[in-house]
Amino acid sequence: MKKAKIYIPTKTAMQSGRGKLKKWILEFETKDPTINPMMGWESSNDTMGEVKLEFPNKEKAIEYAKQNNINFTIIEPKPRKFVIKSYADNFTKN
Repeated sequence: MKKAKIYIPTKTAMQSGRGKLKKWILEFETKDPTINPMMGWESSNDTMGEVKLEFPNKEKAIEYAKQNNINFTIIEPKPRKFVIKSYADNFTKN
């Protein structure tokens, strides 16, 4: 049976905002990865590990996984912590 994880990807170092991070991803887990002895790269005979499906929300991703008999785990996004600071805080001693 296929296994997958459903998550929202984190932003890359090149992104400043979080505008394009609203899509949920269903990514299949690779079965038995092996190390290529010549190059040292990780490889596998399972091509499903290269498939990533995008969904507009978590419910659609779960529905797709259930319809196609895919075992899945959901990775919830961590809540962001906001530290509200003023410009004057840079010059005051604590």
